[in-house]
Amino acid sequence: MITLDNTTASRIAAQFVRARRDAGSPAMGMVMTLVVVAREDAAAEAMEIAQRASQEHPARVLALVMGDGRGAARVDADISTGSGRAGETALIRLKGEVVRHAESVVLPLLLPDSPVVVWWPVDAPTDPAADPIGQLAQRRITDAAAVTKQKTTAIAHQCRSYAAGNTDLAWTRLTPWRALLAAALDQHTSKVTGATVIGERISPSTELMVAWLTDRLRVPVARESSQGTGIAAVVIETADGDVVVRRLDERVAELSIPGSPTRPVPLARRTADELLSEELRHLDEDDVYADTARRLVRLRDAVEGDS
Repeated sequence: MITLDNTTASRIAAQFVRARRDAGSPAMGMVMTLVVVAREDAAAEAMEIAQRASQEHPARVLALVMGDGRGAARVDADISTGSGRAGETALIRLKGEVVRHAESVVLPLLLPDSPVVVWWPVDAPTDPAADPIGQLAQRRITDAAAVTKQKTTAIAHQCRSYAAGNTDLAWTRLTPWRALLAAALDQHTSKVTGATVIGERISPSTELMVAWLTDRLRVPVARESSQGTGIAAVVIETADGDVVVRRLDERVAELSIPGSPTRPVPLARRTADELLSEELRHLDEDDVYADTARRLVRLRDAVEGDS
């Protein structure tokens, strides 16, 4: 670990080059730059998560900690350079006027000719694509479940401001649920007449599941509240009976299909680095998420228009 106090972006970049040369590895084989924008109290954990995710996707990880914008402009950085698949990391703290121009610090540190991903672990901007740091990226990752305020509207804000390259980890958490439901309907091809999603009242994943099923099945989808975290169960009504996926614990769910015995299926809650790794595997636009985001906005507008 190398600490640079009251430094500049050019000195940070030069330190990366110097550290690689000292390690005898001028080319690190990194495939992207991952920019993490975090509060001071969340920066260390976010950096650890990003580093674990970069084991699968070697990256230069730049963690930005924004000050309150008061006082003299100052940039401090803690830099480390690993070997092999470990990549490079810099924890950069910005203070004073430079906070309002954070993109000017990040831009010289981006790897040339490679994708840029920005991840906000907590309290992302409501319009990530318009954010100065977000504008540097091909992929912008938020987490509506990690906001500290306005928890019930966070995912709606993200969906209203959707732009190509945006995604949210509340959507990523649905991947195993969507795979299970799709496989179940492939086995049971009876006509679908409706559906119900049962989940935590403030769960953004529950709201996205309602929007996804509505968009894909074109049937009414009800939402019911439950205790616990996230989605508890999904019931798809068909002409021959209900297809049900119901979570039993943190690792297992049960699947019920008409005409077949109920059986346990794996449905483990995944860690933040596993979710982040999934999103880093594909840097193109997620068309299904885009359709779901637009559907969620229409559903919200309909409810607000009726109230």
